[in-house]
Amino acid sequence: MTIDRRKIILGAPALLMACSGRKVSSYEGPKVTSIMAFKGQRKLYLLNGNRAIKGYDFQLGFAPVGHKQFEGDGKTPEGTYLIDRRNPRSNYHLSVGISYPNARDVAFARAHGKSPGGDIFIHGTPKSVEGRKDWTAGCIAVLNEEVEEIYAMVGDYTPIFVKS
Repeated sequence: MTIDRRKIILGAPALLMACSGRKVSSYEGPKVTSIMAFKGQRKLYLLNGNRAIKGYDFQLGFAPVGHKQFEGDGKTPEGTYLIDRRNPRSNYHLSVGISYPNARDVAFARAHGKSPGGDIFIHGTPKSVEGRKDWTAGCIAVLNEEVEEIYAMVGDYTPIFVKS
């Protein structure tokens, strides 16, 4: 019996979810090639090329205007990043990591004698904050059912463009 490398790679997220006890739907549609998040509109789109496959409303950090500069500022980063990790055991249902801070973010914060912060994710929403506006510490929060879709649809190294 031969093992198909692609099946292993594509099946790994489902295996992780099975071990964590959380359900993630499988996704068989067009590949998500990028993500666009518009902070002012609170809209996130999963794209295949220039075509939106799926859209979501979201909540931001508690200080939603402007680019994240320092740890604890409550802002959500703006710019171009990558999805660089996933957490099936997130305190926020599920989460996919955003590669903030980049080298420019680190240099800016250090020049001001501060930390840029980190641990920025697209994640779910605990029941205790459902319906609240802009409650995160700088992350992008969607509903739990929606983060399950995002987790299944978005691969690591997918670019994410966060605009004001």
